[in-house]
Amino acid sequence: MSSTFSGDETAPFFGFLGAAAALVFSCMGAAYGTAKSGVGVASMGVMRPELVMKSIVPVVMAGVLGIYGLIIAVIISTGVFMIIAVIISTGINPKAKSYYLFDGYAHLSSGLACGLAGLAAGMAIGIVGDAGVRANAQQPKLFVGMILILIFAEALALYGLIVGIILSSRAGQSRAD
Repeated sequence: MSSTFSGDETAPFFGFLGAAAALVFSCMGAAYGTAKSGVGVASMGVMRPELVMKSIVPVVMAGVLGIYGLIIAVIISTGVFMIIAVIISTGINPKAKSYYLFDGYAHLSSGLACGLAGLAAGMAIGIVGDAGVRANAQQPKLFVGMILILIFAEALALYGLIVGIILSSRAGQSRAD
């Protein structure tokens, strides 16, 4: 029962760190965007309560950011697995694939790409949403412009989600087992 340390024993740590990073950073962006634009909606609602439901768009768009992080976290966590050398050497599961450092780093980068893009998008949505709903209360013609800016801010998180999926799909391609 001798096993040598190859460094790949720590690979699942990096994989799970990527899953956590995707969820945590995306939810931080969602929380900031929701809070910041929610303050704008509340402030605007005092003077123009009839516009509250129309101005809830930034809050909804910020909430979607957390879903992007959740999607990547689930994809990553289902791909992380640890094979102990004893199990392989005893033949309990001889067809089990190994999880290498390459795979762990692929999952870490996937989580960071999605999570940090979600954080940046949440900050943009919060700032634009706050100022936009207040400005919309004073000048209704600004609504379409605000929505377009919010869509472009949301697209930043979508780019992170796409890159995260691509990077996560690279895990498992490091070596031929």
